[in-house]
Amino acid sequence: MPVNLTPPVAAQLLPVAGVSLGIAAANIKRENRKDLLVMQLCDGARVAGVFTKNRFCAAPVIVAREHLAQPDGIRALLVNTGNANAGTGEQGMNDARTTCAALAGLLGCKASQILPFSTGVIMEPLPVNKITAGLPGAVTNMREDNWLDAAQAIMTTDIVAKAISRQVTIDGVTITITGIAKGSGMIHPNMATMLGYIATDAAIAQPLLQAMVSEAANRSFNCITVDGDTSTNDALMLIATGKSVLHEIKAADSHAGKALQLVITEVATNLAQAIVRDGEGATKFITVQVEGGRDEDECKQIGYAIARSPLVKTAFFASDPNLGRILAAIGYAGIDDLDVAALKLYLDEVLVAENGGRAASYVEEEGQRIMQQSDITIRVVLNRGAVNATLWTCDFSYDYVKINASYRS
Repeated sequence: MPVNLTPPVAAQLLPVAGVSLGIAAANIKRENRKDLLVMQLCDGARVAGVFTKNRFCAAPVIVAREHLAQPDGIRALLVNTGNANAGTGEQGMNDARTTCAALAGLLGCKASQILPFSTGVIMEPLPVNKITAGLPGAVTNMREDNWLDAAQAIMTTDIVAKAISRQVTIDGVTITITGIAKGSGMIHPNMATMLGYIATDAAIAQPLLQAMVSEAANRSFNCITVDGDTSTNDALMLIATGKSVLHEIKAADSHAGKALQLVITEVATNLAQAIVRDGEGATKFITVQVEGGRDEDECKQIGYAIARSPLVKTAFFASDPNLGRILAAIGYAGIDDLDVAALKLYLDEVLVAENGGRAASYVEEEGQRIMQQSDITIRVVLNRGAVNATLWTCDFSYDYVKINASYRS
């Protein structure tokens, strides 16, 4: 079950002026489940995004990048679950474009103004006929307050839908930010580790919008791992409708730019942590803090060596304080000049290792106590600089194997 993660409440998900959402059950993989989402955007809305760096990226990723680059603007996003349309060659490209054209026909816009997204099984043909047949129903039920249904419609192996809203007052104007995401397995950064959609009614200049989504991703979705696998379909999109009365935000270092970036990153971080808490088979949510590094890259390098180690993750599942596995992961992280005698390792507040070995004050009963918790912090103090990094991961349980062994059934 998800680790200390409660489902979102529809009434707490705030509409974003200029965004309407419609869902349908297209029976793509399973009968009578929400598996199709249409997000229609107002004229003049701006969209920016970051995508997976997996070289086997899915057809909808390629098409979405192409459509984002055209000058006419984006009028809708189309998301299907149950099929990734990845590893499908030229036919997959044609299928992605066909679904865009079908939705464009219903909305009265160009096919190039539609961004397609897919998630599900890789290397299987996209059931285009099911998607096109489901689109009229999705368009018919579009509403601005449909965010919870939208979050549910993009789920795959997720147990809990992931959605959050925040508001911020800038120069006397209340700005709304609402986001949804899906993800549970095949989660590891190289942008973006899942599907995520964040919308705001602020007006944001296009170059700044791209910078904002990149910054938010780097501080959130690029700081999580469930299993070390980077998906073929990952995407994080940031939508700015410009429907608020606040002046257009153009500069990242302006008061408005800083305030909005902070809240967008907060929304992204909440969604990213929800993905880890809902990690396939997860029973523990683990924060990995690496402090005192020379730069962020080396802090993350050490952090991910710990966070994606199957030996570390299985020890946490078993609540077994076999903490030498953490030291081993730090040691093979690839920091060639690391002084292991200078670093300290903590489990929550308990000092576990120092001076190159077990801390004199450490007793295993304390480690056992902490590892039985559902939320745990691993803290590594390198003592070689002033830079810190924080990552989030989960444990590996028997259920992770069961879920992925039967994923296609």
